Amino acid sequence: MSPPLFDYAVCTIFARETLEAILIIGNYRKVIQEGEEFKADPPMQQAALKAVTWAASIASLVAVVMIAIVVTILWIVHKGFNEKVGKAIEGVSKVVAAIFILQLSYKLPKWLGVYAAPKKDYNSKIDGLSLRSIKFNIAWNIWREVAECGAFLIPFFLGEKVKSIPVSGIVGIVVGVASGVGIFWAANNMESKNKLAFFLAAVTGQLSVGLFTGGCHEFEFVWGSTPEVWRLDAPFWDYKKLPLTLIKPFGYSHVRTVLQICCFWGWMFLTLGIHYKKWSDSQKFLAENEADNGNNEKASIIDVEEAKEESVNDESATDVVFPVANVDADAPIDLGKDIEK
Repeated sequence: MSPPLFDYAVCTIFARETLEAILIIGNYRKVIQEGEEFKADPPMQQAALKAVTWAASIASLVAVVMIAIVVTILWIVHKGFNEKVGKAIEGVSKVVAAIFILQLSYKLPKWLGVYAAPKKDYNSKIDGLSLRSIKFNIAWNIWREVAECGAFLIPFFLGEKVKSIPVSGIVGIVVGVASGVGIFWAANNMESKNKLAFFLAAVTGQLSVGLFTGGCHEFEFVWGSTPEVWRLDAPFWDYKKLPLTLIKPFGYSHVRTVLQICCFWGWMFLTLGIHYKKWSDSQKFLAENEADNGNNEKASIIDVEEAKEESVNDESATDVVFPVANVDADAPIDLGKDIEK
Protein backbone atom coordinates (compact mmCIF):
# COMPACT_ATOMS: atom_id res chain seq x y z
CA MET A 1 0.00 0.00 0.00
CA SER A 2 1.48 3.34 -1.06
CA PRO A 3 1.77 6.17 1.49
CA PRO A 4 -1.14 8.67 1.48
CA LEU A 5 -0.73 12.03 -0.25
CA PHE A 6 -2.09 13.90 2.76
CA ASP A 7 -0.81 13.73 6.32
CA TYR A 8 -2.32 15.66 9.25
CA ALA A 9 1.01 15.94 11.04
CA VAL A 10 2.70 17.58 8.05
CA CYS A 11 -0.31 19.85 7.50
CA THR A 12 -0.30 21.04 11.11
CA ILE A 13 3.42 21.74 11.02
CA PHE A 14 3.00 24.02 8.01
CA ALA A 15 -0.15 25.65 9.43
CA ARG A 16 1.43 26.45 12.79
CA GLU A 17 4.69 27.83 11.46
CA THR A 18 2.88 29.83 8.74
CA LEU A 19 0.59 31.41 11.33
CA GLU A 20 3.53 32.43 13.52
CA ALA A 21 5.35 33.95 10.55
CA ILE A 22 2.25 35.89 9.44
CA LEU A 23 1.74 37.29 12.93
CA ILE A 24 5.33 38.52 13.06
CA ILE A 25 5.36 40.06 9.58
CA GLY A 26 1.83 41.45 9.89
CA ASN A 27 2.50 43.17 13.20
CA TYR A 28 5.57 44.93 11.85
CA ARG A 29 3.76 46.04 8.70
CA LYS A 30 0.77 47.25 10.72
CA VAL A 31 2.92 49.39 12.99
CA ILE A 32 4.86 50.83 10.05
CA GLN A 33 1.61 51.68 8.26
CA GLU A 34 -0.12 53.16 11.32
CA GLY A 35 2.81 54.83 13.11
CA GLU A 36 2.44 58.62 13.08
CA GLU A 37 6.12 59.30 12.45
CA PHE A 38 6.21 56.87 9.54
CA LYS A 39 3.09 58.51 8.12
CA ALA A 40 4.88 61.86 8.34
CA ASP A 41 7.78 60.49 6.27
CA PRO A 42 6.41 58.41 3.33
CA PRO A 43 9.88 57.57 1.88
CA MET A 44 10.94 56.14 5.25
CA GLN A 45 7.67 54.24 5.48
CA GLN A 46 8.16 52.69 2.04
CA ALA A 47 11.77 51.79 2.90
CA ALA A 48 10.63 50.10 6.12
CA LEU A 49 7.92 48.08 4.37
CA LYS A 50 10.42 47.06 1.71
CA ALA A 51 12.87 46.03 4.45
CA VAL A 52 10.23 43.73 5.97
CA THR A 53 9.57 42.07 2.60
CA TRP A 54 13.22 41.61 1.68
CA ALA A 55 14.28 40.41 5.13
CA ALA A 56 11.49 37.81 5.22
CA SER A 57 12.21 36.64 1.67
CA ILE A 58 15.97 36.33 2.10
CA ALA A 59 15.65 34.63 5.50
CA SER A 60 13.17 32.11 4.08
CA LEU A 61 15.43 31.36 1.12
CA VAL A 62 18.48 30.88 3.37
CA ALA A 63 16.52 28.55 5.66
CA VAL A 64 15.22 26.48 2.73
CA VAL A 65 18.73 26.12 1.28
CA MET A 66 20.13 25.07 4.68
CA ILE A 67 17.36 22.51 5.14
CA ALA A 68 17.94 21.12 1.65
CA ILE A 69 21.67 20.73 2.35
CA VAL A 70 21.08 19.01 5.69
CA VAL A 71 18.45 16.64 4.27
CA THR A 72 20.67 15.80 1.31
CA ILE A 73 23.66 15.03 3.52
CA LEU A 74 21.55 12.88 5.87
CA TRP A 75 20.05 11.00 2.94
CA ILE A 76 23.46 10.37 1.31
CA VAL A 77 25.16 9.07 4.43
CA HIS A 78 21.99 7.13 5.46
CA LYS A 79 22.17 8.37 9.01
CA GLY A 80 19.05 8.96 11.03
CA PHE A 81 18.30 12.36 12.41
CA ASN A 82 19.32 12.74 16.07
CA GLU A 83 16.03 13.64 17.70
CA LYS A 84 17.58 14.98 20.92
CA VAL A 85 19.82 17.39 19.02
CA GLY A 86 16.83 18.56 17.02
CA LYS A 87 14.77 19.10 20.17
CA ALA A 88 17.56 21.07 21.81
CA ILE A 89 17.99 23.30 18.76
CA GLU A 90 14.25 23.80 18.55
CA GLY A 91 14.05 24.69 22.23
CA VAL A 92 16.82 27.28 22.03
CA SER A 93 15.32 28.86 18.91
CA LYS A 94 11.91 29.15 20.59
CA VAL A 95 13.31 30.76 23.74
CA VAL A 96 15.30 33.28 21.70
CA ALA A 97 12.24 34.03 19.58
CA ALA A 98 10.13 34.45 22.75
CA ILE A 99 12.50 37.18 23.94
CA PHE A 100 12.35 39.04 20.63
CA ILE A 101 8.56 38.78 20.41
CA LEU A 102 8.19 39.94 24.02
CA GLN A 103 10.15 43.04 23.03
CA LEU A 104 7.80 43.45 20.07
CA SER A 105 4.80 43.16 22.41
CA TYR A 106 5.76 46.08 24.65
CA LYS A 107 7.14 48.18 21.80
CA LEU A 108 3.93 47.97 19.75
CA PRO A 109 1.99 50.39 22.02
CA LYS A 110 4.98 52.75 22.01
CA TRP A 111 5.21 52.73 18.23
CA LEU A 112 1.47 53.38 17.96
CA GLY A 113 1.75 56.33 20.35
CA VAL A 114 -0.15 54.71 23.25
CA TYR A 115 2.90 54.41 25.50
CA ALA A 116 4.58 57.82 25.65
CA ALA A 117 8.36 57.68 25.33
CA PRO A 118 10.53 60.39 26.90
CA LYS A 119 13.57 59.45 24.84
CA LYS A 120 13.86 59.47 21.09
CA ASP A 121 16.36 57.68 18.94
CA TYR A 122 16.99 60.28 16.31
CA ASN A 123 18.76 57.75 14.11
CA SER A 124 15.39 56.14 13.45
CA LYS A 125 11.89 57.30 12.82
CA ILE A 126 10.48 55.60 15.92
CA ASP A 127 12.34 54.74 19.10
CA GLY A 128 13.61 51.17 18.79
CA LEU A 129 12.36 50.66 15.23
CA SER A 130 15.18 51.46 12.87
CA LEU A 131 15.67 49.83 9.50
CA ARG A 132 18.51 47.81 10.97
CA SER A 133 16.37 46.44 13.82
CA ILE A 134 13.51 45.70 11.42
CA LYS A 135 15.78 43.67 9.14
CA PHE A 136 17.38 41.75 12.01
CA ASN A 137 14.19 40.90 13.90
CA ILE A 138 12.24 39.92 10.79
CA ALA A 139 15.14 37.89 9.37
CA TRP A 140 15.82 36.04 12.62
CA ASN A 141 12.20 35.17 13.35
CA ILE A 142 11.28 34.16 9.79
CA TRP A 143 14.45 32.12 9.44
CA ARG A 144 13.58 30.42 12.71
CA GLU A 145 10.04 29.63 11.58
CA VAL A 146 11.11 28.18 8.22
CA ALA A 147 14.09 26.31 9.69
CA GLU A 148 11.94 24.94 12.49
CA CYS A 149 9.40 23.74 9.95
CA GLY A 150 12.19 22.03 8.04
CA ALA A 151 13.57 20.44 11.21
CA PHE A 152 10.14 18.99 11.97
CA LEU A 153 9.91 17.61 8.43
CA ILE A 154 13.32 15.92 8.33
CA PRO A 155 11.95 12.61 9.65
CA PHE A 156 9.30 12.75 6.91
CA PHE A 157 11.93 13.51 4.26
CA LEU A 158 13.92 10.47 5.33
CA GLY A 159 10.89 8.18 5.68
CA GLU A 160 8.10 6.81 3.52
CA LYS A 161 5.79 9.82 4.03
CA VAL A 162 7.87 12.14 1.89
CA LYS A 163 5.17 11.98 -0.84
CA SER A 164 2.65 13.56 1.53
CA ILE A 165 4.67 16.74 2.04
CA PRO A 166 3.60 18.76 -1.07
CA VAL A 167 -0.20 18.43 -0.69
CA SER A 168 -0.14 18.54 3.09
CA GLY A 169 2.15 21.57 3.02
CA ILE A 170 -0.14 23.51 0.66
CA VAL A 171 -3.20 22.78 2.81
CA GLY A 172 -1.32 23.74 5.97
CA ILE A 173 -0.12 27.02 4.48
CA VAL A 174 -3.67 27.88 3.41
CA VAL A 175 -4.98 27.18 6.91
CA GLY A 176 -2.21 29.24 8.51
CA VAL A 177 -2.74 32.18 6.13
CA ALA A 178 -6.49 32.11 6.70
CA SER A 179 -6.00 32.15 10.47
CA GLY A 180 -3.55 35.04 10.25
CA VAL A 181 -5.84 37.02 7.95
CA GLY A 182 -8.67 36.48 10.40
CA ILE A 183 -6.63 37.89 13.25
CA PHE A 184 -5.64 40.99 11.31
CA TRP A 185 -9.16 41.45 9.98
CA ALA A 186 -10.21 41.84 13.60
CA ALA A 187 -7.33 44.26 14.16
CA ASN A 188 -8.23 46.40 11.14
CA ASN A 189 -11.83 46.73 12.28
CA MET A 190 -10.79 48.30 15.56
CA GLU A 191 -10.76 52.04 14.87
CA SER A 192 -9.48 53.03 18.32
CA LYS A 193 -5.69 53.13 18.40
CA ASN A 194 -5.74 52.18 22.09
CA LYS A 195 -7.80 49.07 21.32
CA LEU A 196 -5.56 48.23 18.38
CA ALA A 197 -2.42 48.55 20.50
CA PHE A 198 -3.97 46.40 23.25
CA PHE A 199 -5.05 43.76 20.72
CA LEU A 200 -1.67 43.49 19.00
CA ALA A 201 0.26 43.61 22.29
CA ALA A 202 -1.97 40.88 23.72
CA VAL A 203 -1.53 38.63 20.66
CA THR A 204 2.25 39.02 20.53
CA GLY A 205 2.57 38.81 24.31
CA GLN A 206 0.63 35.55 24.40
CA LEU A 207 2.68 34.27 21.45
CA SER A 208 5.84 35.03 23.42
CA VAL A 209 4.47 33.11 26.43
CA GLY A 210 3.65 30.16 24.22
CA LEU A 211 7.04 30.11 22.54
CA PHE A 212 8.92 30.31 25.85
CA THR A 213 6.81 27.55 27.39
CA GLY A 214 7.15 25.37 24.31
CA GLY A 215 10.89 25.99 24.08
CA CYS A 216 11.50 24.99 27.69
CA HIS A 217 9.28 21.93 27.21
CA GLU A 218 11.53 20.80 24.34
CA PHE A 219 14.39 20.57 26.84
CA GLU A 220 12.35 17.99 28.79
CA PHE A 221 12.63 15.65 25.80
CA VAL A 222 16.42 16.02 25.97
CA TRP A 223 17.22 15.98 29.70
CA GLY A 224 14.15 14.31 31.14
CA SER A 225 10.59 15.40 31.89
CA THR A 226 9.28 16.86 35.13
CA PRO A 227 6.17 15.22 36.66
CA GLU A 228 2.88 15.57 34.80
CA VAL A 229 0.20 17.62 36.59
CA TRP A 230 -2.71 16.81 34.28
CA ARG A 231 -3.46 15.41 30.81
CA LEU A 232 -6.43 15.46 28.42
CA ASP A 233 -6.54 12.08 26.67
CA ALA A 234 -9.37 12.69 24.16
CA PRO A 235 -8.02 13.00 20.57
CA PHE A 236 -9.83 16.31 20.07
CA TRP A 237 -7.60 18.03 22.66
CA ASP A 238 -4.33 16.85 21.09
CA TYR A 239 -2.18 19.91 20.33
CA LYS A 240 -0.59 18.09 17.40
CA LYS A 241 -3.90 17.90 15.51
CA LEU A 242 -6.27 20.41 13.98
CA PRO A 243 -7.98 22.56 15.12
CA LEU A 244 -6.25 23.05 18.49
CA THR A 245 -2.79 22.94 16.96
CA LEU A 246 -3.49 26.48 15.72
CA ILE A 247 -3.41 27.79 19.28
CA LYS A 248 -0.35 25.71 20.20
CA PRO A 249 1.95 28.71 19.46
CA PHE A 250 0.08 30.67 22.15
CA GLY A 251 0.90 28.16 24.87
CA TYR A 252 -1.83 25.53 24.55
CA SER A 253 -1.05 21.91 25.37
CA HIS A 254 -3.22 18.93 26.24
CA VAL A 255 -0.64 17.89 28.81
CA ARG A 256 0.98 20.02 31.50
CA THR A 257 4.18 19.25 33.37
CA VAL A 258 5.51 21.14 36.37
CA LEU A 259 8.08 22.88 34.18
CA GLN A 260 5.42 23.92 31.63
CA ILE A 261 3.19 25.43 34.32
CA CYS A 262 6.08 27.32 35.93
CA CYS A 263 7.31 28.62 32.57
CA PHE A 264 3.83 29.59 31.34
CA TRP A 265 2.78 31.60 34.38
CA GLY A 266 6.27 32.92 35.12
CA TRP A 267 6.65 34.33 31.59
CA MET A 268 3.05 35.56 31.67
CA PHE A 269 3.64 37.57 34.86
CA LEU A 270 6.91 38.87 33.46
CA THR A 271 5.09 40.06 30.31
CA LEU A 272 2.33 41.72 32.32
CA GLY A 273 4.88 43.29 34.66
CA ILE A 274 6.85 44.81 31.79
CA HIS A 275 3.66 46.23 30.25
CA TYR A 276 2.60 47.69 33.60
CA LYS A 277 6.02 49.29 34.04
CA LYS A 278 5.88 50.77 30.52
CA TRP A 279 2.34 52.07 31.10
CA SER A 280 3.28 53.51 34.50
CA ASP A 281 6.35 55.26 33.08
CA SER A 282 4.19 56.57 30.25
CA GLN A 283 1.66 58.07 32.67
CA LYS A 284 4.44 59.72 34.70
CA PHE A 285 6.00 61.16 31.57
CA LEU A 286 2.66 62.49 30.35
CA ALA A 287 1.97 64.08 33.75
CA GLU A 288 5.41 65.69 33.85
CA ASN A 289 5.06 66.86 30.28
CA GLU A 290 1.63 68.35 31.02
CA ALA A 291 3.03 70.12 34.09
CA ASP A 292 5.92 71.50 32.06
CA ASN A 293 3.52 72.70 29.38
CA GLY A 294 1.39 74.36 32.07
CA ASN A 295 4.41 76.12 33.54
CA ASN A 296 5.54 77.22 30.10
CA GLU A 297 2.06 78.54 29.37
CA LYS A 298 2.01 80.50 32.62
CA ALA A 299 5.47 81.84 31.91
CA SER A 300 4.41 82.91 28.43
CA ILE A 301 1.37 84.71 29.88
CA ILE A 302 3.59 86.53 32.37
CA ASP A 303 5.99 87.50 29.60
CA VAL A 304 3.11 88.85 27.54
CA GLU A 305 1.84 90.94 30.49
CA GLU A 306 5.33 92.29 31.17
CA ALA A 307 5.72 93.12 27.50
CA LYS A 308 2.41 95.01 27.57
CA GLU A 309 3.49 96.99 30.66
CA GLU A 310 6.79 97.91 29.05
CA SER A 311 4.94 98.97 25.90
CA VAL A 312 2.59 101.19 27.93
CA ASN A 313 5.54 102.74 29.74
CA ASP A 314 7.30 103.43 26.47
CA GLU A 315 4.21 105.07 25.00
CA SER A 316 3.71 107.29 28.08
CA ALA A 317 7.33 108.33 27.90
CA THR A 318 6.99 109.46 24.32
CA ASP A 319 3.81 111.44 25.15
CA VAL A 320 5.44 113.74 27.76
CA VAL A 321 4.67 117.46 27.03
CA PHE A 322 7.37 119.95 28.00
CA PRO A 323 6.21 123.54 28.92
CA VAL A 324 7.04 126.13 26.23
CA ALA A 325 6.81 129.90 26.64
CA ASN A 326 4.28 131.74 24.56
CA VAL A 327 6.08 133.23 21.61
CA ASP A 328 4.63 135.45 18.94
CA ALA A 329 5.89 134.07 15.69
CA ASP A 330 5.28 137.42 13.90
CA ALA A 331 7.11 139.57 16.45
CA PRO A 332 10.58 140.84 15.42
CA ILE A 333 13.51 139.25 17.12
CA ASP A 334 15.23 141.70 19.44
CA LEU A 335 18.85 140.63 19.62
CA GLY A 336 19.78 143.58 21.70
CA LYS A 337 18.38 142.15 24.89
CA ASP A 338 20.57 139.14 24.55
CA ILE A 339 23.61 141.23 23.79
CA GLU A 340 22.91 143.51 26.74
CA LYS A 341 22.56 140.47 29.00
